[in-house]
Amino acid sequence: MSSREAAKMGDILATEADLLGMIKEYLKFEEFEETVHSLEKDCKSKGKLVSKPQGSTLRDSKIRVIQKDLLGCFDDGDHKVFFELWTENIPSEVKDTDAEAQSLEFYLYIHFTIFPLRRHPGRHDRADFEERISHFKQYLETRGASLSQTAEFLPYYALPFVPNPTVHPSFKNLFQDSWIPQLKDKLEQFLSVTLKSSNTPRLLNLYKEGGRSTKGAIQQLQLQLVESDRRINSYVRKFNKMQADYHNLIGITAELVDSLEATVSGKMISPEYLQSVCVRLFSSQMRQSVVQSTDFTRPGTASSLLRASIAPQRPKEVPMLPSLDYEKLKKDLVEGSDRRRALLLQALRWRLTRSLPGEQRDTMLQAFISNDLLERYSTKQKTVLHLMSSRNEIVRQYMARLINAFASLAEGRVYLSQIPILLKRLTEALRMEEKDSVTRENVLVALQKLSLRRSQQTAMIADDLIGWLVDELQDSDCLSDYTLEYSAALLMNLCLRTKGKRKCEENAKHVLKVLTDLLGHENHEIRPYVNGALYSILCIPSVRQEAKEMSVEEILRCYSKEENPDLNRQIKFILKQLNSADDEGPESDDEEEDDDNDEDLMETELEIEEVLQPQPRELSGESLLTTEYLGIMTNMAKVKRKSTPVLPASGDEPLQRPVTPSSHRNVNAIEEGSLPPSRYNSRPPTRSGSRPSTADSLRHSIDSECGRLSQESELDGPYEGQARKVHSQEEHNGHSASGEYGSAYSSQPKVPRTSEPPARQNSSALRARGPALAPQFSHSEPQQSSRPGSVSATEGGGQQSGSSQSKRR
Repeated sequence: MSSREAAKMGDILATEADLLGMIKEYLKFEEFEETVHSLEKDCKSKGKLVSKPQGSTLRDSKIRVIQKDLLGCFDDGDHKVFFELWTENIPSEVKDTDAEAQSLEFYLYIHFTIFPLRRHPGRHDRADFEERISHFKQYLETRGASLSQTAEFLPYYALPFVPNPTVHPSFKNLFQDSWIPQLKDKLEQFLSVTLKSSNTPRLLNLYKEGGRSTKGAIQQLQLQLVESDRRINSYVRKFNKMQADYHNLIGITAELVDSLEATVSGKMISPEYLQSVCVRLFSSQMRQSVVQSTDFTRPGTASSLLRASIAPQRPKEVPMLPSLDYEKLKKDLVEGSDRRRALLLQALRWRLTRSLPGEQRDTMLQAFISNDLLERYSTKQKTVLHLMSSRNEIVRQYMARLINAFASLAEGRVYLSQIPILLKRLTEALRMEEKDSVTRENVLVALQKLSLRRSQQTAMIADDLIGWLVDELQDSDCLSDYTLEYSAALLMNLCLRTKGKRKCEENAKHVLKVLTDLLGHENHEIRPYVNGALYSILCIPSVRQEAKEMSVEEILRCYSKEENPDLNRQIKFILKQLNSADDEGPESDDEEEDDDNDEDLMETELEIEEVLQPQPRELSGESLLTTEYLGIMTNMAKVKRKSTPVLPASGDEPLQRPVTPSSHRNVNAIEEGSLPPSRYNSRPPTRSGSRPSTADSLRHSIDSECGRLSQESELDGPYEGQARKVHSQEEHNGHSASGEYGSAYSSQPKVPRTSEPPARQNSSALRARGPALAPQFSHSEPQQSSRPGSVSATEGGGQQSGSSQSKRR
């Protein structure tokens, strides 16, 4: 036998002897005396060696090393190594259930947190101290959260927020000379008891440790798998966006090459063309400011802005706002003075509107919901929601503003929809408040945002909100642009439901008269909602018949004369719906609940016209909350609910899903390559005595004007023929007749969801988008545009639309 084989055989015999020794030790521990005797007899007869039990000598030495390391880390203030050893060697059942262990662990965290202040008072390492504070905060929010209800530990939850704990009276005992030795004695006693040597057989220990490690490894692998799936989805979205941006750049590059070729032949590039190219290159967030502030006639300006837009930015840490005592807050909101109520409502709203979008705002909203700020689950006779009927107008206004802020966030809308009495309170306020009051305006906007949820749509329709909206829109000249737009959008959302269409059928003539009048309103931003409502209710045969008797077709054809291709396409398909012979479409009320989205609809209008101003030395806003209502552990972070991205349909689909004006503006801005102007810096009411055109004036000129329009060939041009072909194909395939009308609305406001960009486009298709992307050459010197805020007429959707927007600005 070779020396290698001999060594191998020796290892096998030693391992076998050790294994037999562990088996014998376990059998003795369980008192299987006869089995032990049989094992010894068999091993002796076969010549097998059995190792003697090693006893507790090895375990005792290991325990002494662990105790020495823990106490050494305690003395040196090494919190990282200490808690690693603590986690590995203190049994979890002791840490989680033993009150003495939990108390000791709490004070150990305090010891390591204030260690730099004790060791180097006045000249400690600030960065190290901040790290320890962060570590202590994390403990308080996780393992230490269960002790927040114990009076002994309650004062120490404020320790991370105190600038100088050494002089604070609540923490004076922590800096006494006797506190450290006492805590160390407790630690030594605890370790000697917890880490004492046990007589548990090695075989049983191996089985327990092996099973625990395997289970932990499986759980860890499952977590890694979930995280990998999340990263894959994130990378796919990023890849799709990058691919779409790449195709867009190829298209722009092709245009610029064409432009360079043109300049070689002596043609000049106009500033308007340069502006349109730069707008498409900038991100959607920068387009508005770039278009308004950039002088494209100065060489190098646009290129400098482009280089600056891709410069790396250093990430900023987002601080978390302090927790609040919500029980005291709700008590003062119900029982406090009117001024205190208004100041608290303002401060709470500012926590939502002025917090940074993302983790900070999500944490604030979750704190409001988890602490039931609006008292959804309260059984008291008078709750916070009763402030909507307060006698004080400012209290009512600021309560409406807070509800509007809640409704601007998806989780907030879920919370509001679970309050049965809320909708009744809002509709009562809507009908009772003055027409031009800020309170009614915020209530209306909150209702419009809530109408994204089907349950709320059903309740609004049952409360005859459609009839109220139609009556309000009849006198649209007395409404502000903001109110007018949200009223029209709310009406459209309700008309998308079958119950809403039936409600309109009850007074079809009045509804049709109001909608056709609104088509001629000078505020063109409401047209998508008016068109959507018309298209929706015209699927009812009786409404179509009433529209024909009212000559709605002739009115629509007269509006199609305007030089607005988007409006013309929409009107064409509304006319198709009007002249359709199909029965009513499928029911829309049995679809799944609830069709909401996760978009942040927070607007600057929530902050305008603040009538409440603090008096000298009066606390307000965040200072009021943190001074008088500071709480403990009420900000519990929660992972934000993520919606499944819905790929948008083609750009020509009609409005067939609920939207809000803010999401409509954002989607259209991204799709059209420009941002709409900010129209709501103030609330000037639209009370013009004249309009460019109204339905009443059109009715007087129908015979003469529409006789000529009916003979024009543009309404039956190639596009119309293509639409007929699509219609014929859809009928042949057995599809619903309503599906064919989707291609009319090239600028329809899609569902406000985060959508994936198109996965594939080829460069030739990108270059062939039409006149909006074609270079515009100037045969003279470049001149400053008279309207720098606009792109080209062809890109912005027609000169008519651009001029009307310029007029409103």
